[in-house]
Amino acid sequence: MKKLLRFLTNYKKELVFGPFFKLLEAIFELIVPVVMAKIIDNGIANNDSGYIFRMSGLIVLLGVFGLGFALTCQYLAARCAYGFGTELREALYKHINTLSFSGIDKIGTSSIVNRLTNDTNTVQNGVNMFIRLAVRAPFLIIGAAVMAVSIDVKLSMIFFVAAPLISAVIFFIMRKTVPMYKTNQQKLDHAAMLTSENLEGARVIRAFSRQQEEIDEFNSAVDEIEKCSIAVGKISAILNPVSFMIMNLGIVAILWFGGKRINIGDLTQGELTAFTNYMTQILLALIVFANLIIIFTKAFASANRISEVFDIPSEEKGSLVPDSSSERMIEFRGVRFAYDNSGDDALHNISFSIGRGEMLGIIGGTGSGKSTIASLIPCFYRATEGCVLVGGQDVNDCDPEKLRQKIGYVPQKAVLFSGTVRDNMKWRNQDASDEEIINALKTAQAWEFVEKMPNGLDSVISQGGKNLSGGQKQRISIARALVGDPDIVILDDSTSALDYSTDLALRKALKTDLPDTTVVMISQRTTSLKDAELIVVVDDGKAVGTGTHSELIDSCEVYREIYKSQMNEKEESAS
Repeated sequence: MKKLLRFLTNYKKELVFGPFFKLLEAIFELIVPVVMAKIIDNGIANNDSGYIFRMSGLIVLLGVFGLGFALTCQYLAARCAYGFGTELREALYKHINTLSFSGIDKIGTSSIVNRLTNDTNTVQNGVNMFIRLAVRAPFLIIGAAVMAVSIDVKLSMIFFVAAPLISAVIFFIMRKTVPMYKTNQQKLDHAAMLTSENLEGARVIRAFSRQQEEIDEFNSAVDEIEKCSIAVGKISAILNPVSFMIMNLGIVAILWFGGKRINIGDLTQGELTAFTNYMTQILLALIVFANLIIIFTKAFASANRISEVFDIPSEEKGSLVPDSSSERMIEFRGVRFAYDNSGDDALHNISFSIGRGEMLGIIGGTGSGKSTIASLIPCFYRATEGCVLVGGQDVNDCDPEKLRQKIGYVPQKAVLFSGTVRDNMKWRNQDASDEEIINALKTAQAWEFVEKMPNGLDSVISQGGKNLSGGQKQRISIARALVGDPDIVILDDSTSALDYSTDLALRKALKTDLPDTTVVMISQRTTSLKDAELIVVVDDGKAVGTGTHSELIDSCEVYREIYKSQMNEKEESAS
């Protein structure tokens, strides 16, 4: 929680004056029983209606001022809490965007989303309650106890018996429920993950008629949340009835013993009424204090979860910039890589180099490490051993932003964003002209269908590109990466939805339109890599073959088997 206090620095006035006004309200509240005692002892006892009206007016005045102080505190608390929450969310979201892929993998996307939404709300509520009640509740307890003792020391012993009993109940409940709140948050993370997966994979789920299975799995997850919440609720439900039982028994004891003390003249009726009010205030404040502790416990648990995200270091930044004129554009030197919390290495001793304007092909079986190699080039992940050089510079020493400005990256899964075609095409270069965009679309073989769309470049793409086919999404994703003439283009199996003739046309266009651009093409098709100056064959994270197509046919059994399994007349003609 301490790490989040920096977001309160702009709200020092609210943090000071909010509790101060709440304190004033509590003081006025403590004065009311004294005034009531005077009304009973002096006004009612002497049948002095004028005195009764004057003192009743004072109670109303105290109530009005108390209300004003309370509303002022509420305003300051809301201003501070919501301002704090806004700054916290902005800083957390900004930090998340500075994390490396490894950092994001440590917690998981669904959990990060839950922390950014649910946990920030919980902490925000904790700040709000702190300003509103953290001063008021303890002050009422202490103040009412002092006032009760000042009225009658012997009778106040009842409070000193009741208060520890209620405190014991509060301690018991907290000891049981605090660990359960953290468990409940983890179960919420799991439910959020299932929701995200189901929404993203809705088409696949329906294609396999898996709706009922997914519904059952989600129901099971939310049932777990329900069970945990009910268990917490059952324990927490003990608080109010037991506390009120102790409080009411205490009031009965006060009335009983207080009545005896009135009979012997040691106590007046007004003082007994005031004492009863103070007893009620004390015990109610204890219950409020208990609920406040529960709120703070939740807030601290959520604050720790948020702090875990802040504790993940931002992506390391160097200062070097790759040299666009370097003859060796990409070079791997004895690269080994292992994902965090993974037992085995994903890559073993990978070495190769490719020059400017050349094409690098990477091929291999599923899970062999092809995409991992692609992720190391823009420094999405850092090599465990060895080094990756781009433009003659170690990517670990490069400014990530400058490095990635020189790279056009197309992931395996084509990702488009809601907006127009033009909006999506300007991701690499916000100042790109329509001419540059159209040229990139033509190179990617996408202009032929974009031109026919109702509004051309201003045609709207729905969220995730759901109004486009798989091949159309891939081609627009490729075109987006080509805007701005990058030094390197990485196509991570991003032509899988293209037919053979379009694939061939794309490769020819890349050679013709971007002669100085180094192309890294990851593909399952040997025909797509035939013209590559260098092909790396990956098997179980190892480079089992490097060379040209013809060299690998003769020297690499894995490549030869892939080639023979795919080759047919249609592919031969397309190649």
